[in-house]
Amino acid sequence: MTISPYLVAVAVGWIIAQGAKYITAAVKAHSLQVFDRLYLSGNMPSAHSATVVSIATLIALRDGVDSGLFGLAVVLALVVMYDAMMVRHSVGEQGAVIKHILKESNIAVKEPHVADGHTPLEVIVGVCIGMLAGIVVFYTTK
Repeated sequence: MTISPYLVAVAVGWIIAQGAKYITAAVKAHSLQVFDRLYLSGNMPSAHSATVVSIATLIALRDGVDSGLFGLAVVLALVVMYDAMMVRHSVGEQGAVIKHILKESNIAVKEPHVADGHTPLEVIVGVCIGMLAGIVVFYTTK
């Protein structure tokens, strides 16, 4: 049974990005007990960007930049990265304000989870990781 190199590229991009996210959080916290960084969204680097760019890169290398599949992958990557930077980042900021208002007003409600989005730098680093993952998978699965 052969595993699709496209899925391998996605997995490699995600594992590298989430692993880097864990290491960054562990260094900042001076503790290895930051396991939530392995599955929570937000922070450095963007695993969403790494995964969509890894598959777009592999498609470009295997199928060509003139293929319809590459065009679709680029559009998907742009939508995901826009959403991470603009929509989810804004929602995260709004969530933080709501938590602050609830705390200040002493309203007895369950504290909401605030989802983190990404800064442009976090997305750029995710893009670099994704490109690297796509290139590595291309040259190791030829």
